[in-house]
Amino acid sequence: MTLSIIVLGLVTVQRLGELVLANHNTRRLLARGAVETGAEHYPLIVILHAAWLAGLWLLAWNRPTNLLLLAIFIALQLARVWVIATLGDRWTTRIITLPGADLVRRGPYRFVSHPNYVVVAAEIAILPLTFGLLGFAVLFSFLNAAVLWIRIRSEERALASATQDRPRS
Repeated sequence: MTLSIIVLGLVTVQRLGELVLANHNTRRLLARGAVETGAEHYPLIVILHAAWLAGLWLLAWNRPTNLLLLAIFIALQLARVWVIATLGDRWTTRIITLPGADLVRRGPYRFVSHPNYVVVAAEIAILPLTFGLLGFAVLFSFLNAAVLWIRIRSEERALASATQDRPRS
């Protein structure tokens, strides 16, 4: 078994686990009166990420692994865990807002408004580059930027509406 297969396997398991957690959190938030926004663009995100991972399996399963870039990708996973832990039961893959709840302003949110998207953008570029797939990294980075342009605008509107411009906590 090659290192690339191990890495892709671990990333796949991680993403599937995150979907389980996100769906659990989404159900709990909706039961508490939360509201979903941006559902119309959510399928684009799912397709993009599924295509990215499937493409990596297709193209990178037998390629050599750049260990420096892999280390950067692992560091990004630590940042991802930090984001998820900071949001706790409010972390989902959808835009789910709890009306009246303060915005999170601790953890990585002290430094940037959307740290998860920074991590995702970096991951989408770094993992393909780890396997020498420059064109793949550029293509999916461009597609991700287009989707994030839609996503962040929708999320900002939802957060402003849900918090009614209350200060971030």
